[in-house]
Amino acid sequence: MQRDVSKLRCVLTLADSASNILAMPRLRHAAHTESIMRKLAFLFLSVLLALPAAAQSADDILAKYLVARGGLDKIKAVQSERVTGTISFGPGEEGPFVVERARTLKMHMEFNLNGQVIIRTYDGRSKGWTYNPFAPNPSVQPMTEADLRSIFEEADFDGPFVDYKSKGNQIELAGKEDVEGKPADKLKLTNRNGDISYFFFDATSHLVLECRGSRQFDGKDIAWVTFFRDFREVKGLKYPFLIEYEEPGTENARKITADKIEVNVPIGEARFGKPSPPPPPAPPAEAPAADSPKPN
Repeated sequence: MQRDVSKLRCVLTLADSASNILAMPRLRHAAHTESIMRKLAFLFLSVLLALPAAAQSADDILAKYLVARGGLDKIKAVQSERVTGTISFGPGEEGPFVVERARTLKMHMEFNLNGQVIIRTYDGRSKGWTYNPFAPNPSVQPMTEADLRSIFEEADFDGPFVDYKSKGNQIELAGKEDVEGKPADKLKLTNRNGDISYFFFDATSHLVLECRGSRQFDGKDIAWVTFFRDFREVKGLKYPFLIEYEEPGTENARKITADKIEVNVPIGEARFGKPSPPPPPAPPAEAPAADSPKPN
């Protein structure tokens, strides 16, 4: 039976790289399955951010964020990342994922839902591919022009705040708010495509707590919010191992749990090229035949 998947628009680095994943709407529309992987990418990217106290410049705030994560030198020393874990869309709708990235802008993402594997890859130069098993005629397809226009955000290894000016991003301080009872500094990010999101950083730890924004779907603006939790240190850098996404006022809620984050791991170049379609899922095992009744 064909399964549909709804559109996700954001940018895991666990938000766009292994350090970032962003939000995921409920599975419904097959044409937008690939966007799930793009959003996977943004959540882990967004995590590369943070702010200091008020009355400081955006650059001052970003400097404190970089220290909180582990330092700019350590961030730029990472040449590859691999994140493995589980994405849950609700009861009966969850599965394992893997996100791999390498410098510069190379990307491989896979998400397995009930034995069906969704794939997105980009070679770091000009070509990308997707495989959507929920499409009417599943096959490996080149990325669309729209995908390629946004691939920089999706595959950006360091996230939107490292060297943000050279990436065409704009950052503004936007006040202070409490996030789940914690004082937080608020940062407005406008990316090179004009998309706006707001990030909230713990005023004490300077790590990101929350991200808010909206996405277009069926001609409507859909508000979303993402929470970043369970920060752990990996090779001297802080990563969130739990990301929770919701669309206020709807039933759309997602949970992304990282089981393992690896840095500077060998990843073959073939992983970023055109993927081969995965083998079809094995048919369910047949129940053993009931024993024949024995004669009296």
